[in-house]
Amino acid sequence: MASETAALLAKLVAIKSVNPMGRALDPDLIHEARMTDFLESWFRERGLACRRDSVAPGRDNLIARYDAPGTSRLILFDVHQDTVPVDGMTIDPFDPVIEGGRLHGRGSCDVKGSMAAMMTAFERLARERPQGSASVALVFTVDEEFTHMGATRLAESRLGASLAVVAEPTALDLVDCHKGALRWLIRTKGTACHSSNPGQGANAIYRMAAVVRVLEEHARALEAGAPDPALGPPTLSVGRIKGGQSVNIVPDECTIEVDRRLVPGETVLDAMGAVRAALDHALGRPDWLEFEKPWVSMPALESAAGAFLRPLQAAIAHATGRQPTIRGVPFGTDAGPLGESGVPCVVFGPGDIAQAHTKDEWIDLEQVDQAALAYYQIALELGR
Repeated sequence: MASETAALLAKLVAIKSVNPMGRALDPDLIHEARMTDFLESWFRERGLACRRDSVAPGRDNLIARYDAPGTSRLILFDVHQDTVPVDGMTIDPFDPVIEGGRLHGRGSCDVKGSMAAMMTAFERLARERPQGSASVALVFTVDEEFTHMGATRLAESRLGASLAVVAEPTALDLVDCHKGALRWLIRTKGTACHSSNPGQGANAIYRMAAVVRVLEEHARALEAGAPDPALGPPTLSVGRIKGGQSVNIVPDECTIEVDRRLVPGETVLDAMGAVRAALDHALGRPDWLEFEKPWVSMPALESAAGAFLRPLQAAIAHATGRQPTIRGVPFGTDAGPLGESGVPCVVFGPGDIAQAHTKDEWIDLEQVDQAALAYYQIALELGR
């Protein structure tokens, strides 16, 4: 029989909270409003106070707070409400099927398994009010999968937290650092003409081909450089290209989308500046080349949890029976903006990142139950 935490997870997976990630998708699938409404009702049904913080129209962070007796230390639990889109899934994304100890569905691993576990731990704290525990602010953020608007808003207030525990699938290990992400669009301009006489125009796709060759060389140079001890080298990848109107028209515009992963110590300005310098050096500062403002600008997370790591390990080991590894990861999380604001952060949760965003996404329910115990134990351990 499934646990109460697993039953809660099934309800969460059935709620559509897809992040459109800049695309025009079915309005019945997208954004977090349905999830936020459910969460608010769940807390109020249990007599637990919560409040909304509007981040964008129809997109609200939700904040619940447990004030423990006789303690001033506040721990922030952060978990995002949104999921990636469901294109190409081979299972019904919103039918939470349980089979072989796994629950399947979009968001089960990233990151509603952690959400159910955090909610279970929070409700237990509020019900039992154990002596000596830390206070907990549980925050459900919006837009983690695209531009991190919710985490950026949360980072502006910090809520007075001494430490943030950010939910992501880490296989119950502790993550104390990760790469940041920078994504922006590069455009080449040309002059359109009939393809029967292409010399009368200027082909924006050909110009972009030259740009891509330079970026490939720049990416190789980054990977050959001195790596971060925990995270490896910074990386760059061109993920999308678009250009032209018709095969018989010389294209007057072409665009690419660039993904640049940052390591601690790198800044957005430095990373973009290095790309622009490489292109200008190779192509002679062309006037047909344009950079757009980044739509993702997420800082890397530097290891700053320090003295918190040992009690965190003890709490997780108590709950799981296994000493968690402390490690870095190449993907970004809400911990990036929170860490940049000065809050020490760790990332921790059930599930394996290899199952996130997949066509048959799933999570191990035993890990979800262990995570619920671990989040509760973290509040106890860090209140001492």
